[in-house]
Amino acid sequence: MWRDSKHPAVPAPVVTAHPVACAKHNTYDESAMDSLITAAAQALAAGDPLRALNQVALRDDAPALALRGIALAQLGDLARAKTLLRKAVRAFGPREAVARARCVVAEAEIALSSRDLTWPVKTLDAARATLAAHGDQVNAAHARCLEIRRLLLIGRLDEGERLLATLDPAPFPAALRVAHELVIAGIAIRRLQTKAARTALDQAGRAAREANIPALTAEVESAFRLLKTPAARLIASGAQRLLLLEDVEALQASKALVVDACRHVVRDARTAVSLVRRPVLFTLARALAEAWPGDVARDALVACAFRARHADESHRARLRVEIGRLRSMLRMLATVSATKQGFALVPRRAREVVVLARPVEERHAAVLAFLADGESWSSSALALALGASQRTVQRALDSLAAAGKVQSFGRARARRWMMPPLPGFATTLLLPAPLPGD
Repeated sequence: MWRDSKHPAVPAPVVTAHPVACAKHNTYDESAMDSLITAAAQALAAGDPLRALNQVALRDDAPALALRGIALAQLGDLARAKTLLRKAVRAFGPREAVARARCVVAEAEIALSSRDLTWPVKTLDAARATLAAHGDQVNAAHARCLEIRRLLLIGRLDEGERLLATLDPAPFPAALRVAHELVIAGIAIRRLQTKAARTALDQAGRAAREANIPALTAEVESAFRLLKTPAARLIASGAQRLLLLEDVEALQASKALVVDACRHVVRDARTAVSLVRRPVLFTLARALAEAWPGDVARDALVACAFRARHADESHRARLRVEIGRLRSMLRMLATVSATKQGFALVPRRAREVVVLARPVEERHAAVLAFLADGESWSSSALALALGASQRTVQRALDSLAAAGKVQSFGRARARRWMMPPLPGFATTLLLPAPLPGD
């Protein structure tokens, strides 16, 4: 797959599928270039880690250490895989910069797969520069894809798109084209561009079939399921219904005034006003939108905005101040009119007012949304992705764990959080069948 003119290909730890797939790297140790190394490299490239381990399980030379690390990563043992790759980096000589760089790229992908988002990005960028300088453009491109995937996870879409524009996927092997198209689809989904996402996933599916690696095909199929899974809940005139991603996209382009509880934004087809930093104003806007075309009583607004059981004159005075601020923020979109009982939202251009909410709402829904990907997250990675303090995220995780909605394993810095297994399956069903005669 990746060869130079002097040496046969030696597998390099570059990863494209969940949890880890394989690319190849070359080395400068002629004695290590034997048939077992080549056979193991070919097995890993085909997504067969067990066959690769059969070739190099008892060897401790640098190429074999790298191969074993990749194989264990494909099998899901990411901790041991990372240890072996670090040993391989130390075992490669000082003149084998490309081999060491490829091991670094593999370790970066393992970190991404285990949601260690604090892994040093500068180390990955240095490895990418080394690979590019030595003519290994494919592995350099893969390193760039890893960087973009990390940016996508933490919500830095503009920066990810800028880096994505520097890549030309035409010369990529099929496995790397899958990763490239999945990145494009991921950004398109975040941008609510379902047509572009579907096109990218179709191309990823074709590339996965060409690569003939089951893990890649499964990852593409999992991404396709996102387009068929309810992405939000529409609340309008007292009724509710679930929306797919394409329905949300159509709603954003409609003539309705949308109070978006997913992003804390109020928008119509031409104007958007962010209330992310004004939670009280957004709470009032949502309450008024849910009651549209009716009004909301003053005491009800006090209860939902200030969490006061009994409204006194000080609460009503504060409500008048916050309503004035809301009028000012939404002046291009709507006005807030006083009624006999309370207040009502009156759109300026829109024909109707709707609320767009998460499919399931609870206090820590954003944390659950990240854990829903099935991966194990550290609290520091969740804090980075959510843009919150680690202490805030830890309190949310403790609350969710007490409610049985998340679970953790490991201790201290090695502690990871994930969603618990789906209920309804007895644990014994996961055990091997008894041997005959037992």
